[in-house]
Amino acid sequence: MNLLLWNGEVSDDVLVTCEKLKAIGYDGVEIPVFNLDLDYAAFGKRLDSIGLQRTAATIRGQEDNPISSDQKTRDRGIEQNKKALDCCAASGVETLVGPYHSAIGVFSGKGPTEDEWKWGVDSMRSVAEYAATVGVQLAVEALNRFECYLLNSHADSARFVRDVDHPACGMMYDTFHANIEEKDIGSAIAAGGDKLFHIHISENDRSTPGAGNIRWDETFDAIKAIGYDHWLTIEAFGLALPEVADATKIWRRMFDDELKLAEDGLNFMKTEMEKRS
Repeated sequence: MNLLLWNGEVSDDVLVTCEKLKAIGYDGVEIPVFNLDLDYAAFGKRLDSIGLQRTAATIRGQEDNPISSDQKTRDRGIEQNKKALDCCAASGVETLVGPYHSAIGVFSGKGPTEDEWKWGVDSMRSVAEYAATVGVQLAVEALNRFECYLLNSHADSARFVRDVDHPACGMMYDTFHANIEEKDIGSAIAAGGDKLFHIHISENDRSTPGAGNIRWDETFDAIKAIGYDHWLTIEAFGLALPEVADATKIWRRMFDDELKLAEDGLNFMKTEMEKRS
């Protein structure tokens, strides 16, 4: 379960939620790694004591954009991604996911240029080389056209990670973004092949998985067909945090309770996978 439903950074408060998620039946949580100056090692130890494994998510912005035309800005992007990996290693994270390939919410008015693609690939290769040294793998995320322009489809992500060409660098699939960008769900999921390291289960309105109009039968059929055996992580957003609600454009409450969403979402994922076992 992605913890952004409750908090934008790791804290003692969110550990109470983690204990409840463990009791519901979760195997792991996805932690936000936006503030790079927190004590991630201590948080990781607490998660160990609860019995939860973990992945993490991070982003890059305009000031540290890995595809900027400014070399210093690109270098800052590489540096910040490496710092995020240090946080991951300290807290026992196995996979760092997210759109850290380029700046979220920054647009040029057109698609990526050849130079921007090359800068992105070169930057990510440097990050992947570092990721291998700290024992964390990368799963870069395509976002829909309203959030970024470097990687919009999962075919884009697959081409990107193969251009990076490093064993520590893979991609992730997100059902919310696919609902906007993809015509063929099976092909989109299969595009990653052995480079598909992570999947986000997210409803079309970012609320309870299974309660909206994502093409779930096609999605879970495709997951089964490729033999995927990594994390299925719920990513849902609400109004608990104003900064997260603003970033994800959540204006109204779309579910009754965060823990009820987590419980219903977990039951939905398990039911769909058991149908195909």
